[in-house]
Amino acid sequence: MTSHEAPPSKTGSKERVERFLAELSLQEGIVHFDQSTKTAQMAADAVGCELGQIVKSLVFVVDDQPTLALVAGDRRGDTEVIASEIGGIKAEFADPDKVRAATGYAIGGVSPFDLPVDLPVLIDDSLERFDVVYPAAGTPSSAVRLTRTQLIEISGGRVAPISQ
Repeated sequence: MTSHEAPPSKTGSKERVERFLAELSLQEGIVHFDQSTKTAQMAADAVGCELGQIVKSLVFVVDDQPTLALVAGDRRGDTEVIASEIGGIKAEFADPDKVRAATGYAIGGVSPFDLPVDLPVLIDDSLERFDVVYPAAGTPSSAVRLTRTQLIEISGGRVAPISQ
């Protein structure tokens, strides 16, 4: 797995994800769409899958620590549980600038791959309902088809009950 010590560049998100997944021979799963996949419902419609199979990449700030929560498309991140899982007191959504600074991706295209090594990643345990899931591929009009196991291994995340 490739990681960065500092937040990645603001440009080239599509190429960044393609390069990262190519290193793992998984670039074949990337799908680009003519329409936006910025929301979970839009992504599910474009992919043709269940809403829950879409993996929302939600960035929270837990106390002062940015945290990436990978949540099933038909669920909401539980801020109290997310804060507790990180060992903090309060979690709130990061603003667009903090999302970009923490991940190198813009809202709507945050990919769970090629992230800074110090960014905690939590994975919604409700994704266990699905063998195949679709996280964003770095742009607001792309997704990547992976097994749930691949998502866990590649993202380096920890599975936890973080949704409601």
